[in-house]
Amino acid sequence: MKSFSCAPWLLAALFLSLSTSSVSVSASESIISNADTDYVPHQYIVEMESLAAFSAKRSIPGHSVHANVYHVMRKRGIPFDIGTEYDAHGIFVGASMTIKSADDVSKLSKVPGVKAIRPVRRIRRPEPIELHAVSDPQDPRVPANALSTHIMTGVDKLHEEGFTGEGIKIGIIDSGIDYTHPSLGGAIGAGHKVIGGYDYCGDDYDGKNEPKPDDDPLDTCQGHGTHVAGIIGADPGNKFGVKGVAPKASISAYRVYSCKSESSDTLLVQALLRAHADGMDVITISAGDPGGWTGSTTALVANRIAEQGRIVTASSGNSGFDGAWYAQAPSSGPNVISVGSVQNVVIPAHNATVLGAEHPPIPYLRNQAFNATGDFSVYATAKIAKSDTDDAACKPLPDGTPDLSDRVVLLSPGTCSVGQKMSNVAKKGAKFFLLYYPDDANWMVRTGGKTPGVATIAGPDGIFLVERFLAGIDVKLSFPPAEASFHMPDTMGGRVAPTSSYGPTFDMHMKPALSAPGGNILSTMPLALGGWAVMSGTSMSTPFVAAAAALVLQAKGKNADVVAAMRDLLQSTAAPALAFNSTSDLFQTAAQQGAGLLQVHNAVKTKTVVTPAQLLLNDTAHFVPKHKVQIKNTGSQPVTYKLSHVAAGTIMTLKSNAGHASAGPIPIIDAAAEVVITPSEIKVAAGETQNVEISFTAPKNAGEAQLPVFSGFIKIASDTESLQATYMGAVGDLKKQKLFETTDAFLGIKLPAMRGADEKPVDAATPKTYSLQKDDHPSIVYRLLFGSPLVRFDLCAKDIALKPTIQSRAPAAASGGADPTGVPTLGLLSELTNRPRNSEQAKSEKSTNAIARFEFDGAFANLTAIPNGEYRILMRALKVTGDPSKAEDYESWLSPVFEVKAPDA
Repeated sequence: MKSFSCAPWLLAALFLSLSTSSVSVSASESIISNADTDYVPHQYIVEMESLAAFSAKRSIPGHSVHANVYHVMRKRGIPFDIGTEYDAHGIFVGASMTIKSADDVSKLSKVPGVKAIRPVRRIRRPEPIELHAVSDPQDPRVPANALSTHIMTGVDKLHEEGFTGEGIKIGIIDSGIDYTHPSLGGAIGAGHKVIGGYDYCGDDYDGKNEPKPDDDPLDTCQGHGTHVAGIIGADPGNKFGVKGVAPKASISAYRVYSCKSESSDTLLVQALLRAHADGMDVITISAGDPGGWTGSTTALVANRIAEQGRIVTASSGNSGFDGAWYAQAPSSGPNVISVGSVQNVVIPAHNATVLGAEHPPIPYLRNQAFNATGDFSVYATAKIAKSDTDDAACKPLPDGTPDLSDRVVLLSPGTCSVGQKMSNVAKKGAKFFLLYYPDDANWMVRTGGKTPGVATIAGPDGIFLVERFLAGIDVKLSFPPAEASFHMPDTMGGRVAPTSSYGPTFDMHMKPALSAPGGNILSTMPLALGGWAVMSGTSMSTPFVAAAAALVLQAKGKNADVVAAMRDLLQSTAAPALAFNSTSDLFQTAAQQGAGLLQVHNAVKTKTVVTPAQLLLNDTAHFVPKHKVQIKNTGSQPVTYKLSHVAAGTIMTLKSNAGHASAGPIPIIDAAAEVVITPSEIKVAAGETQNVEISFTAPKNAGEAQLPVFSGFIKIASDTESLQATYMGAVGDLKKQKLFETTDAFLGIKLPAMRGADEKPVDAATPKTYSLQKDDHPSIVYRLLFGSPLVRFDLCAKDIALKPTIQSRAPAAASGGADPTGVPTLGLLSELTNRPRNSEQAKSEKSTNAIARFEFDGAFANLTAIPNGEYRILMRALKVTGDPSKAEDYESWLSPVFEVKAPDA
């Protein structure tokens, strides 16, 4: 009698997904979002000028800038509640406040001493897609070599030379740390590994309620911060052979994520400022949100801390499948070291024994061996092994289908979804599925989802089994227990992880700066959660770089010069990596890997200093073709360097003229820039610095329609060393990129669209009436195909004379006043700044960042009620680099006419 059972599983090649975002708004803008759920309603972070600047405007003598601002606010009748005060001079001075009226926000923007006003954003906590608790060193999920990542990056060599991070302080902004873990020191305080920190949230904070801070940053319920801490500083000598990159560094924990789901940027700002005030030499944060802009609150604060002489590392994110222009804040700060992820060199695998045919054991990818006893006959629903055209599993299987509860069902993608096939097959009793991808050499990162009973096998093995089944041969598989498992070398090891987010920012900064190992990483977990786990993603690669920076500081000296040069040093000594999804020998775009894989031993030992290590060419409409690179020889002998150009692959970031983003992994093409290096060979005397001039011409074989991003490396090699400067640019004009989705491709209805309570699109030819009671109000559903510095909604008369760039209905005669751009409007409804583009991946309004929606609630932004009448809503998005005072720099759309007919009060 056969028996079958299996535990829930997750494939080791999946990566931790972090999804949050941020927005920054200047004080001159009137802002309120009554629809965007990423915002905390009516809460703002108000940045203030220094007291000296305020005093020039006749402040109250002897009072702080905060007191002066509050005094003026009260005099001008602006009601407010104070949340948190920030008082880090030279970095960030201000306060979080609750202000309910946009009119009052507008008044606040004119108060002397107010520098900027930004809405408070909710920040979702890191949710592991891959997290596997382990307790046994023989567990197949444990990497065969726990120090494989150290070997990949040169950390092992620095450890052999005695560099362990001793004397360096690292601040971790995350979910806290279980400092009771034996490999993390067992306690907190002076003399321990974890020397201190602070809990800014408490266990029950969810981003909406009041946090309950205390001075104990213990992590017992989340685990993410504890895993990060182990990557940085786990003590050796544990049963798994794990050792932190900087095991002698001192760590402080700043807890901003609770046991609940969300945090807010007010807490992240507090943690960043506290880490700086506590004297952390390195601050690392593995959180953020796709934003694409450098001006978010968290990015600004992190960037200023970096400018003040601290190392700040932040995860680039794990939205690689969303394609380019998806840089994450706070890693988008210009001087923040944004970190991408590369694959580890090993992955856990298991062998299935083949019976009834001559064939070697078949490796299958699953983090635990199947708990299945007996021999299982193979069953397939495809009619052709190499193709699933007209696959029977796309429909309910016929009555004559045998009981599949004791068989292995082979499935491949196509014709319909794998999930649909599995559902239909499961109705016939199937419990056990092997997925194969006939034409995909990269099967080792494929997954069938989070469903028990599923594993992945290589395409040729799947074809072999299906061909035998179709030929009537009864091939069977058996699944030996876990001790038959092994660690298979990952053929994609050292390549850029496909889930690692692509940049650049919308203002053309290179993000990420470089990459580090982030896949299949074994590290510490809270003891309450098992003590150890395997996790993956840029959340893992980021603390790796933070700890590597600690090794550099220990080796080279903890001084301002070393800190200022850190990013250049790590970038110039990195090793460019190949693209995950390509058989080409072209290196992956710098928009996803930055300068390449961290090589920290080279960073410490190099006698050549290259600055700058990144060359930003901008788009071709604002092209910067000429650059200078300095080569400094710090050795005792003259060195001759040969310079050469090595192109990386170019990515077509848009699918077509329609403006839709290309989904990742984005294929790379050979469309190289033309580069002239003068001189191409140069001799630099000991202790001297010489300049090299580099001239770039954008690729001529990559048209503008798909907004190509091109990149590459200027190699600077001597007989003993090889360094590089990484460059990146875009072919096209960012200002010309299409902003609003105008097709029905995403939702099945043409966007933008007005919807009523029934969620159906409103017919422009038949004006609808709304009572504004309960759900009886209109909303606008839209999607941004590219980032916009400003999206605003204004109420207009029904007969407004305006020809929008996106036609919805012919306009009529002019009416009403005019906004700052000269467009006649009745008043502002909502205004959002530094908006990211929407995701192309998850086609559901419930999916993160897939759909944007504006809810009309019957009030202007200043909370004044809108009288009964007939109106239209004008939605506008400002183009990248556009002038907000020029109407022609916006894309615009007018809603259908609708009537407000609220019942009498």
